[in-house]
This record gives sequence, structure tokens and C-alpha cells, in this order.
Amino acid sequence: MEKYMFLFRGGDLSHLSPEEQQAQMQKWFAWVEKLTKDNRYVAGEALIPGGKTLSGSKKTVTDGPFAEGKELAAGFFVIQAKDLDEATQLAKDFPDFDLNGSVEVREVMKFDM
Repeated sequence: MEKYMFLFRGGDLSHLSPEEQQAQMQKWFAWVEKLTKDNRYVAGEALIPGGKTLSGSKKTVTDGPFAEGKELAAGFFVIQAKDLDEATQLAKDFPDFDLNGSVEVREVMKFDM
């Protein structure tokens, strides 16, 4: 099994009622439970908006990221799958597609040290 990262974007819950938000979170909990039961889930967290960006040889620090809301990374999972196709299939259960969310599926590179 290889490791893959799901980067979640979009999926704004702010326009939903508290009851609808709770129902949406239950979908997330069910997805994590399913991935865990299938021994696929490795780690994951939601990300708080904002932060800092460091760049260049002078390590310039700026506030951000300030990408458009739908482009801002909202969280991530690390999962196990046999290949990219299987990881992509597992990402199809992402609960926020109905909220115009998206998932970027990337293989985690291994380095021999």
C-alpha cells in the first residue's frame, strides 16, 4: 500500500443552518469511520483559515494564504491505497461535493534515508 494525500477545498458550511451543519459533519465522521474500518485512514485534520506564507531566499513572511475561498485548502487526509486509481475511487465519498467542494488526490513521495 502507498500513501496518498487528499487536499480538501471549498465546501463552505456557513450558509447552512446549525442542524444542516451537524448533519454534514456526521457525513464526515461516517467517511472517516469507513476509511478507518477498511484500514485506509492514516491521519487528517481540518485547517483554520489564514496563517503565514514564507517565500524566497530571504524567507519573506506574509499573511496568508488569501486565495479565493473555494481554492483555499480546508483540510487534509492521508490514506493508504494500492495505487492512484484506488485512492481516487476512495475520494469519491468526499461529503462536500454537494457544497461545491473538491478533493485533490496526490501520492506521498517516499525518500530512502
